[in-house]
Amino acid sequence: QVHLVESGGGLVQAGGSLRLSCAASGRAFSSYTMAWFRQPPGKEREFVSAIRWSGSNTYTADSVKGRFTISRDNANNTVYLQMTSLKPEDTAVYYCGATVYGRYRLPTTYDYWGQGTQVTVSS
Repeated sequence: QVHLVESGGGLVQAGGSLRLSCAASGRAFSSYTMAWFRQPPGKEREFVSAIRWSGSNTYTADSVKGRFTISRDNANNTVYLQMTSLKPEDTAVYYCGATVYGRYRLPTTYDYWGQGTQVTVSS
């Protein structure tokens, strides 16, 4: 069992930056692939970025590539999403998820989810 808690969301102007954190509790955090998804208002949850258990492999959606960076600290059971050059279209609830294996871009792959953190980017 893994419990995930996101933090770091908020209101920011376009062009600004935020860093999201996802703190995990439970066993064997370092064995999980971790990912960030987001759900804009009225839309489905979409993949943002994922990182394998070792941190050596990361995957990022084209829509945020070059602006968002995922990282993890296995010693502290935390995964991060550094977001820069934010745009109004980045406005969404951001969720982190954990999975042992599977197709990392699909939300159905993930066994555990946090409660989400709201990111609002004003123009």
